Amino acid sequence: QVQLVESGGGVVQSGGTLTLSCAASGFDFNLYSMGWYRQLPGYNRERIATITKNGNTNYVDFVKGRFTISRDNARSTVTLQMNRLKPEDTAVYFCTIYSDITGTSLGHWGEGTQVTVSS
Repeated sequence: QVQLVESGGGVVQSGGTLTLSCAASGFDFNLYSMGWYRQLPGYNRERIATITKNGNTNYVDFVKGRFTISRDNARSTVTLQMNRLKPEDTAVYFCTIYSDITGTSLGHWGEGTQVTVSS
């Protein structure tokens, strides 16, 4: 059974840093791309960063230069380091198994972790 458990969220001041982690289990982590999405109240989840099984990364424009996605295949974890946070980054953040072919999540999600950036 696929399990994705996000952690590391919290409250931080504008300009601050948070590092999110996602512990994955129940599938062969080494074979899949992973992604981080976020969801603002009243909005759909949006993709913000992905990483292939080989470590190639991709970011949406509004986080480029501020967020860094990485993975540890030995520990089946994917991390999102978020620097220079802004109030508009406030959201629930989710990790997911990502398909480079379809450009979408494969449909497995964790519970998410809340990030709140105060101004």
